[in-house]
Amino acid sequence: MSYYREKTEEYFLRDTSVENVFIHEYMAAAPDRYVKVFLLALMHADLGVSISRQQIARHLNMEEEDVLKAWTYWEKMGVIRKKMKGSGDNFDYDVEFVSLKQQMYGGEGTASADGGSQIGEWMTDPEIQDMVSEIEQITGRVFNSTEIREVLSWIEEYQVLPEVVAYAFAFSRKNRRKTDTHYVGAIVRDWGGKGLKDIAAVEEYLGKQDRRNSMHRRVFQALGFSRNATEEERRIMDTWFGEMELPLETVLAACRKTAGISSPNINYINKVLTGWKNEGKIRVTASADGSGEGFTAQEIHRYYEGLRAAEEEDARKRREEVYGKVPRVREIDEELAGIGPELSRLIISDAVDKKKATEQIRKKEEDLQMERAFLLTDNGYEPEYMDVRYNCDECKDTGRLETGEPCQCVGKITREQIDRILHLNK
Repeated sequence: MSYYREKTEEYFLRDTSVENVFIHEYMAAAPDRYVKVFLLALMHADLGVSISRQQIARHLNMEEEDVLKAWTYWEKMGVIRKKMKGSGDNFDYDVEFVSLKQQMYGGEGTASADGGSQIGEWMTDPEIQDMVSEIEQITGRVFNSTEIREVLSWIEEYQVLPEVVAYAFAFSRKNRRKTDTHYVGAIVRDWGGKGLKDIAAVEEYLGKQDRRNSMHRRVFQALGFSRNATEEERRIMDTWFGEMELPLETVLAACRKTAGISSPNINYINKVLTGWKNEGKIRVTASADGSGEGFTAQEIHRYYEGLRAAEEEDARKRREEVYGKVPRVREIDEELAGIGPELSRLIISDAVDKKKATEQIRKKEEDLQMERAFLLTDNGYEPEYMDVRYNCDECKDTGRLETGEPCQCVGKITREQIDRILHLNK
């Protein structure tokens, strides 16, 4: 007596086997689109049917570039091997799916040998070691090899420094209460896409976002909205404060035009502001009592921009004067410039001895500042001689307070001052 199972040639009636190791260890941390590429190609591999990257891209409604990125990602994870065809084209290769069970539980020549040695090579880098240590302290757990591969892939794919990856984990834990690699990876991808490669750039970006969010909330308050802004509403408001360079008080004036409207909305405000802009009606009052000469927002912006440029150039000349006479001051300034990033890395590390280490760095900074002050005074300079000298300490000659409100110094600008600054910067 013989036994057999019915066979079917209909592909859609057959099953594709996905290893539980992939589901448990790899799938959750991977970008969704990369998982789709993996599963579609795996199905064709099981069927013994070839499929091109162009066909994968069309089937999944994505760009071919995303398919190539997916295979690069899975290769780094040790899930597949690229088999180059020898044509000289770096993108001309076949994909071999490896056995993840064998990779996890041993066997020579498996992907685990390659992946493990690659991780070992990366982990000899002190910066990578510090990053992994900081991440594990932030998350409160030890990362497995799969998670480490995932985190390391961000550095290469998004071209960010290891310190930015650790900072992203700290930021996500503090602000979003999430530390899973899938969520943090999206943050790193966003920062990398915006060109934020180091902590200083990230902190500057986040500071601007905080100020912009404060202005968004002020607009919604004026409109009587108690909800959060949608992505499209934030985009529209950003054009007001960014591309159109409108002061907050002008936007609030447009909000007051909604009085009596049953359903005020951002699109209505945008039409009002765009109309005012096109008609040349948007002006900033320069007199303190609001009744004097008025200047356009563009004139005010160019005035402050030119004023800061002149002040910064004067400070640069004073620095070069001091550096030429006292070279040690330049060395101290360079050392002081490196203390900020050093403290940033320490702050997000949650190290056991963080307090002691912070005190040591602060002591070093204090000693350098004291030495700098002595050198300046001993050579006939005031300690603040090289600093930028702003006319207004409240807004640092930007015309705006941190809240986005106009500074009181705007009301004191005269036509003579504007003409003088614009003439100097021609």
